[in-house]
Amino acid sequence: MASVLELTDLSVVRDGNTILDAVNLTVDGDERWVILGPNGAGKTTILQVAAALIHPTSGTARILNDQLGSVDVFELRPRIGFASTAMARRIPGNEKVLDVVLTAAYAVAGRWNENYEDIDTRRALRVLAEWKLDHLKDRAFGGLSDGEQKRVQIARAVMTDPELLLLDEPAASLDLGAREELLQLLGGYATAPQAPAIIMVTHHVEEIPLGFGHALLLADGHITAAGPIDEVITAHNLSETFGLELTLERNDGRFSARAV
Repeated sequence: MASVLELTDLSVVRDGNTILDAVNLTVDGDERWVILGPNGAGKTTILQVAAALIHPTSGTARILNDQLGSVDVFELRPRIGFASTAMARRIPGNEKVLDVVLTAAYAVAGRWNENYEDIDTRRALRVLAEWKLDHLKDRAFGGLSDGEQKRVQIARAVMTDPELLLLDEPAASLDLGAREELLQLLGGYATAPQAPAIIMVTHHVEEIPLGFGHALLLADGHITAAGPIDEVITAHNLSETFGLELTLERNDGRFSARAV
């Protein structure tokens, strides 16, 4: 299958600090990738490049067959779904959940004078039902729990049938029940044949859903391992990436790790 993301010798430097250094990554349209690494490793920066939100300092980024720097990003971005804490901060707290998802059709945060067709509303309601949020459609976004807000962000990100879905720490700050509910939904979505390519950032192997077949480990802006998940998520690779000797277990397709 054709690639949806190609990063070639990509580096990002900000204020003299190298955040990503000569990163190479190719993601095909039928692949689900997870990116792990310690704080400050550059994980979110990769997603920001993939979302066409920032440009690399050097190297090239091809996104959905268009090269960043030679394409109108305002035409490219609507083809990419992106759920992140930064995006959540842009959503008005009093916005109805239905409208949070619906406004993705115009790539705006906060409903104003847009004109939506019935097909848009039906699509938004269907997505809310798929993510078990339909009973919250008239609730204010700011009054939801963290877990509910995370799911609303993902529902918004998939509202427009993106060709590439980017998830930045979707399970962060969730309690055990909310995390497991979200991971079940993500696993079901990732294994659906109609799902787009997915790249998800997390800090914890316990947060890798079923259905993800590739992994990238990142430390200090460098890739320490990348490829099929069974080859990458190993005790040795995790220990090298996080700078701490770790043990790893896998049960029913889910990982868990702890210090030796």
